[in-house]
Amino acid sequence: PGVTTGALDKKADQIIRDFKARAAFKGYKGFPGNICASVNEQVVHGIPGETVLRPGDILGIDVGVEKNGFYADAAVTVGVGDRVSKAATELIDVTRGALTAGIEKAVQGNRLFDISHAIQAYAEDRGYSLVRDFVGHGIGRKMHEEPEIPNFGKPGTGPRLKSGMVLAIEPMVNLGRFEVEILSDGWTAVTKDGKLSAHFEHTVCVTDKGPRILT
Repeated sequence: PGVTTGALDKKADQIIRDFKARAAFKGYKGFPGNICASVNEQVVHGIPGETVLRPGDILGIDVGVEKNGFYADAAVTVGVGDRVSKAATELIDVTRGALTAGIEKAVQGNRLFDISHAIQAYAEDRGYSLVRDFVGHGIGRKMHEEPEIPNFGKPGTGPRLKSGMVLAIEPMVNLGRFEVEILSDGWTAVTKDGKLSAHFEHTVCVTDKGPRILT
């Protein structure tokens, strides 16, 4: 509590530099931050700046990094301080669980939408909604590569997963309805109904021995 999202952005910049890597979001299609910092009803792509974090807020941090020509992408949502509501805590837990459910399907021989369906079923069975406007993606020599990975879909469909594929899997789960809109800054996505949203993401490699989490 009391910290600005801009201060977190500066801290992230220093950490990335310490690893002799590059913040992949900075300047990407004009994005001004090193990280995305999305607070409460902000779903994703929140621009770090003067927003002061308050007790009870939830904060989604999304980070992309490039090192030696390869990219990785990860996100986490955390509660701020010790006044986080039960509803917010449960939303965070369900979103994390949905990511785990999706990762478990990132197995050689499965279909891409097996991942999508696992995420969808985990969240919707618990009464939450999946954001449909944003998707996970392949990743490697570029930040965004094929295939796109929706967080909803029919199991047993889509491209077959092969060993060596690297995927950024990233459910965004809303407490209310799934619809989102973009604010006037051209970046920040928020829930249309103003209810909370959470976001988790890992970069995962498909192997013949199962999924390997790289982030």
